[in-house]
Amino acid sequence: MSGIDYSGKIPNNVNLGEDRALQRALEQWQPGFLDWWKDMGPDGSQGLDVYLRTAVSVDPQGWAQFGYVKMPDYRWGIFLSPAEAKRSIHFGDHKGENAWQDVPGEHRANLRRIIVTQGDTEPASVEQQRHLGLTAPSLYDLRNLFQVNVEEGRHLWAMVYLLHKYFGRDGREEGEALLERRSGQQDNPRILRAFNEPTPDWLSFFMFTYFTDRDGKFQLCALAESSFDPLARTTKFMLTEEAHHMFVGESGVARVIKRTCELMNELKTDDPVRLRAAGVIDLPTIQRYLNFHFSVTIDLFGADESSNAATFYSSGLKGRFEEGKRNDDHVLKGQTYQVLALHDGHLVEKEVPMLNALNEVLRDDFIKDSVAGVDRWNKVIEKAGIPFRLKVPHKAFHRNIGALAGVRVSPSGRLVSEDEWRANVDQWLPSAADRALVVSLMGRVVEPGKFANWIAPPVMGINRQPVEFEYVRFN
Repeated sequence: MSGIDYSGKIPNNVNLGEDRALQRALEQWQPGFLDWWKDMGPDGSQGLDVYLRTAVSVDPQGWAQFGYVKMPDYRWGIFLSPAEAKRSIHFGDHKGENAWQDVPGEHRANLRRIIVTQGDTEPASVEQQRHLGLTAPSLYDLRNLFQVNVEEGRHLWAMVYLLHKYFGRDGREEGEALLERRSGQQDNPRILRAFNEPTPDWLSFFMFTYFTDRDGKFQLCALAESSFDPLARTTKFMLTEEAHHMFVGESGVARVIKRTCELMNELKTDDPVRLRAAGVIDLPTIQRYLNFHFSVTIDLFGADESSNAATFYSSGLKGRFEEGKRNDDHVLKGQTYQVLALHDGHLVEKEVPMLNALNEVLRDDFIKDSVAGVDRWNKVIEKAGIPFRLKVPHKAFHRNIGALAGVRVSPSGRLVSEDEWRANVDQWLPSAADRALVVSLMGRVVEPGKFANWIAPPVMGINRQPVEFEYVRFN
């Protein structure tokens, strides 16, 4: 079992004590991180005892222990998956060579950019979710929010470790900048657009953790293939924690749907006005939230055609999702892929070099994975006997990146005029009234075992605890 040393100031399994200069640099960064957490972490949470899991090893078999901890005292640290003996590069121009244990000079700028962009998403999501604890629908959900938050904090540590260890002064400066940017701030926003969107309510949070953390899964899987071995080992362990974040999202939306279906059957109505008056979120509103979060998330994969994506792959910096399971030469020169484009007023598929379409390859893998979860939500509706089905919108819908940016397309994939878009946008995306309704339902429930009216309880509790367990203690 690959254990973690918790005896030092910074928990780690990388023998940090053997590199005094690095240890000092990270210990100097640590107070800034804690100040950021106090300023931008979960609002009003500093004194709460929270039933959290903490990694005790990076072994996939039972790596977490559970117990009460105050979040500012959480033991954030640096945890890499075990090194693979004689690991070789298995894609790109360097295929067959030994994996890199240090940063090759010619790839230094691109690797730093990849690590900084990934690192920037981690504190951003904590900032986006900062006020949600004040309207948590139960102690169970409050604890899950806090678990997600502390793990995003640790993912920031993961990227900052790589910046400090392998990028010298530049890396240290980037580490400081990660604490200075702020989600949604006009003058110094987070790098990616989706991480500057507000998360004002719990339906948004569940959609975010389902869709946007799923983007994180796919990006981390691609980085876990990297020829730069420390990055690959870092992201492999991060993926273990990312799975919980997606579970929070998928199960959260399923519970919202279940409660709505219960009221629909009880009141024998599908009228959104009556359902809203009864204090639940109607299914068409859930669909509009789905449309928004899905479309914002698929933009995170970048432009449909990208020379950067080609460079990252050929250089061995970033692979594909499940690279090892693909039956091709893992070099991709001369291969092609279909991407969507607008031509003569029609959406058409065009063939482009696969190396330039790798963002689209990853996006399509993500879409397939997302659809599977939406199908599971539909089973909840089907079980309730209600003839309504949620759908993932067309991938050209509401896009702001790449060749499809600004093209007006309905959720079904039909090109529409600007006038038709304006006439229907409130049926396709959450309107101000939708958002006001959802926010109006948010009210903090902190009695153990009790849940807000708009969401069903979970099937089971955390770590074999009962649903009514006191997951957060208010002192």
